[in-house]
Amino acid sequence: MKSFSALANPVFEQVIADYHRHDNVDFPVSNPYTPGQIEHLLYLKNWIDTVQWHFEDIIREPDIDPEEALLLKRRIDLSNQERTDMVEYIDSYFLDKYKDVAVKPTARINTESPAWAIDRLSILALKIYHMKQETLRTDVSEEHLQTCQSKLAVLLEQQVDLSTAIDELLADIASGDKYMKVYKQMKMYNDPNLNPRLYAKK
Repeated sequence: MKSFSALANPVFEQVIADYHRHDNVDFPVSNPYTPGQIEHLLYLKNWIDTVQWHFEDIIREPDIDPEEALLLKRRIDLSNQERTDMVEYIDSYFLDKYKDVAVKPTARINTESPAWAIDRLSILALKIYHMKQETLRTDVSEEHLQTCQSKLAVLLEQQVDLSTAIDELLADIASGDKYMKVYKQMKMYNDPNLNPRLYAKK
């Protein structure tokens, strides 16, 4: 049976390749997977991460118009919220998947939920893609190429380690050796009832 990471990593690579065919933050997502499949959620998750990656690149342009930067900052805020929501959707998938598991009395909780670990795996796929692009440049020094190649090797090693950790976590949850406990993010700065800078204006 294929491990979860062996399913997830190729989906992330597919998303990044799909996005870079157009390389446009406004290009609409076209998810090839069926709603309800975990692949469908993973595709949407990484699409959000990929678009946000490029938002972050754009907003750092030195000559960006301040009004454009403000509008982009609002889009980044919205994207961050969508990212958080998608993590919670993925955790809901796992909560349902493992709802009938008999949790052992000795079961332990993990430092993070499966979906937040998957969030890091998704972003790691983006780091790997873009660092690899740096190693292919022809307009930079040999020192730059070697530095990026070294960084790429570390990122690839990290991907193996994180993939293994996620697969082991899910196996432990499936066997009842660990249990899931999901906390909603409850971000306060987006909530007009919790951000004092917003509710003071009412």
